[in-house]
Parts: sequence; structure tokens; C-alpha cells
Amino acid sequence: MRSIALDIHRDFCEVAIKEGGEVRLRGRIKTSTEELELFARSLAPDDQVALEATGPADRIARILEPHVARVVVANTRKVRAIAESKVKTDKVDAQTLCELLDAGFLPAVWRPDEPTRALRALLGRRERMVRSRTRAKNAVHAALQRNLKGRPPMSDAFGVAGRRWLAGLELPAHERRIVESCLREVDFLSSEIGSLERELARLALSSEAIRRLMSVPGVSLVSAATFVAVAGDIGRFSSPKKLVGYVGLDPKVRQSGEAPARHGRISKQGSAAARHMLCEAAWIVVRSPGPLRAFYGRVRARRGAQIALVATARKLCVLFWHLLTREEEYAFGRPSLHRHKLRRLELIAGDPPRRGRRSGSAASKREQHHERELSEQFEAAYRRLVDDWQAKPKRSGAGATPGRASLKASRKSQAARQGSAPKPAL
Repeated sequence: MRSIALDIHRDFCEVAIKEGGEVRLRGRIKTSTEELELFARSLAPDDQVALEATGPADRIARILEPHVARVVVANTRKVRAIAESKVKTDKVDAQTLCELLDAGFLPAVWRPDEPTRALRALLGRRERMVRSRTRAKNAVHAALQRNLKGRPPMSDAFGVAGRRWLAGLELPAHERRIVESCLREVDFLSSEIGSLERELARLALSSEAIRRLMSVPGVSLVSAATFVAVAGDIGRFSSPKKLVGYVGLDPKVRQSGEAPARHGRISKQGSAAARHMLCEAAWIVVRSPGPLRAFYGRVRARRGAQIALVATARKLCVLFWHLLTREEEYAFGRPSLHRHKLRRLELIAGDPPRRGRRSGSAASKREQHHERELSEQFEAAYRRLVDDWQAKPKRSGAGATPGRASLKASRKSQAARQGSAPKPAL
């Protein structure tokens, strides 16, 4: 079996092959579908190939997989021999990849399936367009501030009333052109974001995992879709602790020698988009009554609001793991709110509106009020549970260890205690 490594670039791939205990360079091949398919047909069925985790690595891996035994997409951030090499060239990187692959020390990354890749691409494009729209809006506010126009009298300066207010302002000619250019940019980006969200809504309606996560109050389409896109197959995480570490919400631990372990800030080793999404969802979750708001309040009283928010985001990550693993909806959710979310998804996806049905009917209002009362009762029950748990005295000594030492005392020791101490008076 030969070990083959490709150092990928935009125009070419540097190839290194280890055969017979010796690594040899085999030159370069063009990074094109035709050249890669020709190269793949020249490989043996028992060969193994290593690639760097770059942009076209997944496409190249799919071309090579039918012709070799396995393809490993390496996480180069964890390959210290490449990342910290003093001599870093294409040939040296290809040779190092080849050596690590042959030795079995190459850390591989998980490769998502086609639906997950499509979901990641749509979410990434939407995030970039939202940032561009935010910059355009900030440019309008900066123009207003430069001309001492104060704050807009309405909550949304880019709505219908806000546009009328902006049109009536007296601004210099160049500032007026800047504002109008930014408004046209905002309109264009909003239409493009709407088309992307329409496609995301179609994918969400066909994804049971996204609809299940949206049963949690405060979790929207984008939040649920981002988590599913980052986590992928939930079965590859054997415990919620591993999922928390994959996202990067686990604390750093430092321990050496006889010193006790020290826990620091979160590691931030995973997806930044997933952490941002979980924190944004946590801000909405803690505003609704329920056990999660009680958890946030308990941590905030001890550690402050920012640490409590991150702790709530971590709790959400653990909750998502349980919901997806058990294939259940959130037990403390609000069914009417969940139905409203799903109906809104259908409307965004292009489903025609249903005439003659009003979501704000009296029965719907009564149902929402009843569900909110239940959520407040769940929150109160969680607070009482925590208070009782904290008020319970902690056992120390051998009785605190589960097992034989924590069982009832033997007859001999019980008789000794009864003989040494008088009975209490009635």
C-alpha cells in the first residue's frame, strides 16, 4: 500500500508518494477536474491519499475516493510539523503530509454530506450579506451624526416612516448622495437576503432536526440551521460534553505536578459562527419564562451577566444534543409558538396565505396566556429544586463515598453507639 499526499493550491497540486520506505516527489498536477480524474485513474485500489483541509479539498476528495482505499482530509492546524516548520515550502509540506499519513499520525477532519455542505454555504453567504447591510446602515447613521441630525424619532430608520423622515431632512448635496446610495444598497441586500432565507426555509421544512430545535422558545430558523450545519451528524458525538468541546464552549484546563487544576476561559476552538449563534439565541431564551431563564438568573447572581450568558449558551448546546439524540421536542416548550414558527417558515418558503384564519383570535390568545403561565410554573419549580439542592447538607467522610462505605452502619457499630449515648428524653 502506498501513501500519497497532495499539497493543494489554486492552480496546481504538489504530489509526494511514499513507497518502499522512501518518500519521493512526483511533480505537480493541474488543479482541474480533468487532470485530477486522470491522476485518480493512475492510482491503485489499496493506496491512501492525504489532502490539506482547504477550499477545494472536499471536491478533490470526492474525485479520488472511488479509486483508492481511503482519502484523509487533514486538519493542518493540528499538524505541528507543518504549522511550525522553519522551512515551509510546497514540497516540504507534501513530504511531511506523506510521512504522517504513512505513520498513522495524521489528524483528520469530518467531511459533511451534500445537504450539510449546501446549508453551510447558504448560511455563510447570508452572514456576509447581513454584515454588508449593517455597514450600509451604519454609514447612513454616520452621515446623520456628521450633520447633527440627532437620533431618528422612530425605532427603524429604514422602514416606511423612517424613509419619509430621511427624505425630509436638509442635508448637503454630497451627503444626500451618500445617504441615497446607502439606501439603494440596503434595498438590494435585503432582497438578496430574502431570497436566501426563502431557500433556507425550504431546507428547514424538509429537515426534522431543524424543526425539532425550533421547538425551544427563542431559537429561530437561522439559529437552528446554523447549529445543524456545524454539528452535522449528531451521532458522531457520544456525549454532550464532546459536542460542547467541538463548538468551543468548554473551559480551558491547566494542571501540572501536584498543583490543582485551574479552569479558565472558554477554549474557542470550534466554529465561531456556532458560538455566536448560541449566544444570540441565549439572549432571547433568557427573556422568556422557563427553566433556562432561572438557570441564567442563578449563574448571573454569582458570576455576572456575561459569564451567565455563555453558561446558558453551553446549556443550550447540551439541550440540543439531547433533543437530536432522543428525537424529541423540547418538553418545556410552547406549542402555539412552535406552530407559529413553522407557519412562518411555510410563508417564507412561498406557501400561499390562508384566508379566513386569524392567528390573533381570542382562543389563540387564551392558549398563549395558558402556555406562559405553565412556563412560569416550570421556572418556579426549577428554582425550588435548586434551592432545595443547595440547602441540603453535604455529607463528608466515608459516608459521602458511594458504595459499601455509604450503606447503613453494621449492627456492631450501631450497638456501640446505642450503648455509649443515652436515649433522648421524650
